[in-house]
Amino acid sequence: RRGDGKTRSEGSIPRNGGRTMLEIKNLMVFYENAIAINNINMKCEQGKVTGVFGANSAGKSTLMYTISGIILDVKKKEEMKGGERITVLGTILFDGTDITHMKPSERAKKGIVLCPERRRIFPESSTLENLKIGGYLATKAQAKKTLEYVFTIFPALTKLKKREGGFLSGGEQQMLAIGRALMAQPKLLLLDEPLLGLSPLMEAMLARSIRDINQQTGITIMISEQYARPILPIIHHGYILENGGAVLEGSSQELMENPDVKSAYFGL
Repeated sequence: RRGDGKTRSEGSIPRNGGRTMLEIKNLMVFYENAIAINNINMKCEQGKVTGVFGANSAGKSTLMYTISGIILDVKKKEEMKGGERITVLGTILFDGTDITHMKPSERAKKGIVLCPERRRIFPESSTLENLKIGGYLATKAQAKKTLEYVFTIFPALTKLKKREGGFLSGGEQQMLAIGRALMAQPKLLLLDEPLLGLSPLMEAMLARSIRDINQQTGITIMISEQYARPILPIIHHGYILENGGAVLEGSSQELMENPDVKSAYFGL
């Protein structure tokens, strides 16, 4: 296990020298008395791709909800209806600012944008309408430029501009979901299980697109994924979660060469 966070993978060199953008300290999340996130410490360097891998119920989505702040909305709704009690402990720093108790809308304005699990697009709105909805935080010039970029990085969406989101395939919906997240002008793009339910061919295509987005735009990306095989080669640094805790971390190469990771994710 590496705990120094100094390892590098061979890949694109960040434009800023690897300044820490996101730092998570001693994070714990409880649903009633069940622990979902268990004392996680994690860093995400600016301009890089950080991977978070683990099986179902490892805590990946809870981690993404906590970084984006959505967990606070869920907590509030549960309290209002007298439901499950959610407790969040620890500290989350973004660009050196403590955002642990900041509303999700304020985090979005700071540039923390979540592309949620299972796409969550608007099925009755067209592809173009979905993208324009995503650009609510952008200036007119930013929205125009980003829209052009989305159609460049996902050319398949060009012919689907007028098609309702609900009539797109799973892969097309995922492209649309990532495109919509890009429209929100992220500094930190959180991708929660983007490969879920997709074919191996589509997994490979999306993994390449995520790598290209990082290299071409410099956007910092954190990606959580159960299907580590297509994603491990494109990350700079990664963490393995088990039962809510980070049990292993390292560069892309270190994780791919680790016998436990090979056994769990590559069947070797």
